[in-house]
Amino acid sequence: MPKIVGLTGGIGSGKSTTAAYFSELGIPCYIADDRAIELMTSSITIQQAIINEFGAESYINGNLNRPFLASIVFKDSGLLATLNAIVHPAVASDFRSWLLEQNSIYVIKEAAILFENGGSKLCDQVILVIAPKDIRVQRVIDRDKCTKEDVLERMSKQWSDAKKKPLADYIIENIEWKETSKQIEVLHQKLNQIS
Repeated sequence: MPKIVGLTGGIGSGKSTTAAYFSELGIPCYIADDRAIELMTSSITIQQAIINEFGAESYINGNLNRPFLASIVFKDSGLLATLNAIVHPAVASDFRSWLLEQNSIYVIKEAAILFENGGSKLCDQVILVIAPKDIRVQRVIDRDKCTKEDVLERMSKQWSDAKKKPLADYIIENIEWKETSKQIEVLHQKLNQIS
């Protein structure tokens, strides 16, 4: 069974880009948020549960209405917890099935709220990707075409780097990609050794 290496970081830290680079290095990567969205679209059970909680507007022609859901859950931690309670067990089960199919020394499990939801406890080790707050805010504004207020609202729902750092086994600082990629390569060599 491969080692499970969790990969997390606050919004805009660059964890998805980091995961993509591990993937280029040949490491299987499970992107929890992407799988969650796929499951919210493909699973009738999950769809029904979301519609029951958040209304028919949650889907448009069978596709998840992400802007609508985001607009309500990121403003109300109770509603966010409700959504997570529907989706997280399905993602956990999906990950276990995926893991059985992998054949490598380690795999990456990328998740935005790995510490917040207790998912880190199921990992052998955890990598935390960090970057200065102002850089993170600008990245998200550029990527999602949203306002600074929207980004800060979403950030407020995640733990701070200061809270996450003591819980992480490895920290990757992602400011300049050239430097970040070197850090990833060094870590890859370390993780790829059979322990």
